[in-house]
Amino acid sequence: MTRGRLLDAVRIVVAVLVLAGVVVAVWRNWGEVSAHLRDVPMTTLVGAFVVGLLAPIFSLLGWRVLLADLGTRLALPAGASVFFVGQLGKYLPGSVWSVVAQADLGSRLGVPRRRMGIVGLLSILLSVLTGAIVGVPALPLLLARSGELPSVWWFAPALVLLLLLWPRLLNRGIAHTLRILRREPLEHELTAPAIALTTLWFVLAWLSAGLSVLVLAHSLSPDTPVRDLVVTSICGFALASAIGMFSIIVPAGVGVRDGVLALLLGALMPLPAAFAIVVISRFFSVVADVVVAAVGWSWARSHHLLGSRS
Repeated sequence: MTRGRLLDAVRIVVAVLVLAGVVVAVWRNWGEVSAHLRDVPMTTLVGAFVVGLLAPIFSLLGWRVLLADLGTRLALPAGASVFFVGQLGKYLPGSVWSVVAQADLGSRLGVPRRRMGIVGLLSILLSVLTGAIVGVPALPLLLARSGELPSVWWFAPALVLLLLLWPRLLNRGIAHTLRILRREPLEHELTAPAIALTTLWFVLAWLSAGLSVLVLAHSLSPDTPVRDLVVTSICGFALASAIGMFSIIVPAGVGVRDGVLALLLGALMPLPAAFAIVVISRFFSVVADVVVAAVGWSWARSHHLLGSRS
């Protein structure tokens, strides 16, 4: 078997495993989702899904900024095909599969594998940092397990996390990490405008995903003050997701993110209602990933990115 055919066989196996992971995620949630659909108006479900669908799009835009800053500008359709198809790798155990898939697809567009891999890892890092920053207001709710909003002193951790995004400090941290891993340094340091713009896109991604949860939460708990729901839903989702991203063994943070978010929502509403929101939100996240990946896959297929190189 030639090297090209062997690589294609590996890609097919990985694709099947990814698809199986997505199908299992949908199948496990479907029974509980269908049981609670009658409790939420269809217009609310559609609105929550559409708002949540913006999250992967904003994440793509932030990823493209990092890639351009390190020397490669991909057109939006090409970038979407690489990013969205590669993102399905997060449904496999370990956080590296999405980076590996993106590096492979990017190499077919002439992007050095190392550069694409570095951008993938930096995206994960900045996504976790921005998620933690957005999620800080919900931290005392998680620790105290009550619906009381945090005092201003709880925003101190957010300031500390913001310091980690200071260009000089962030670049030093990246360089130090690469030295520990015995990897070559970045081709050049990340620029301040690129860090700021990437941070903005990632924050917008967290806000849109959290807003989707807020729409569902307000529908199932209309008597809860909106201010409380905003902190618990938007900030709580970002905090739960950031925590879930550390669980590299569990695909896409399944179970970790959901459990933390259920605990936060359960402080404001009955736990069954909180669990219903978590299940629907997870289902929407999976479907959104499949939808955008299908669009990216269609472009990649038409441009021969999924077969052997000539």
